[in-house]
Amino acid sequence: MTSETLKVRVARRRTEAQDICSLELVPVDGNALPAFTAGAHVDVHLPGGLVRQYSLCNRPGETHRYEIGVLRDATSRGGSQAVHEALLEGTELSISAPRNLFPLHEAAPHHLLLAGGIGITPLLAMAEHLSAQGASFTLHHCTRSRERTPFLERIAASSFAARVQHHFDDADPSQRLNLEATLAQAPAGTHLYVCGPTGFMDAVLCAARAANWPEDRLHREYFSAAPAAPAANDGGFELEIASTGRVIPVRADQTALAALLEAGLEVPFSCEGGVCGTCLTGVKAGTPDHRDQYLTPEERDAGNQFLPCCSRASSARLVLEL
Repeated sequence: MTSETLKVRVARRRTEAQDICSLELVPVDGNALPAFTAGAHVDVHLPGGLVRQYSLCNRPGETHRYEIGVLRDATSRGGSQAVHEALLEGTELSISAPRNLFPLHEAAPHHLLLAGGIGITPLLAMAEHLSAQGASFTLHHCTRSRERTPFLERIAASSFAARVQHHFDDADPSQRLNLEATLAQAPAGTHLYVCGPTGFMDAVLCAARAANWPEDRLHREYFSAAPAAPAANDGGFELEIASTGRVIPVRADQTALAALLEAGLEVPFSCEGGVCGTCLTGVKAGTPDHRDQYLTPEERDAGNQFLPCCSRASSARLVLEL
């Protein structure tokens, strides 16, 4: 992984809801942290060598602190457990500088923010920014129950509280999100931003596409996925580096990213599960076998880029722009 690292300390830890905590991270050296934009995330280096991505949820423009919110996930691979058990107040750790793969489109006439559970974190930073700019937006937050809904107090006390609607699975059905109506009522030219569990996001995006929303107005950020593992029926293929002509074989039991790194090439990467887009690589020839959750259907059909951390090749060789 290649990225600038910053030393921070957990200045404050707060229980936000059942199984959800927030951490306020401040610079150890007392200097300003790099500025970030709404939708940005940082890589958090956890005990045991784990690295996980968490969205920044404080107000963009703040450089004295970063804030993240983390759900303790029973199905996690150890990341959320490490946050909840090891990152106590006073703990020092390393993080990356912020990266934004989920930016706001500032020129949009209206922004529709749809959050599922802990997916509220990047959208909360968006709401803070949009409110400060006087921009038009609405935020819907869908959760299992009020007890499992993070940042309720913060939102209630915010300048944008009137623009937020909460939807609880265990409450009266009449208050649940009517997705089709919400999409139909959105002003012309609205941009949609969605983050949350995969099933929630897929439902939102499928409904928007069924309602003929263009892809360039649909924006999403998936949670981290498990590192990609080749399937039992996968075969090997070759990667050719267009600039040098070098050919690198990829074994059947190996990811394309692993083969590139083994060959000594520098490829930035982060999630290793096809959700963050950090390792996105241009393809000049050949047919990718897309297995990511990052590219849109149109981008997949174009065939001119792929994510080597999880995707493979349908053709015998891919020619890469590296």
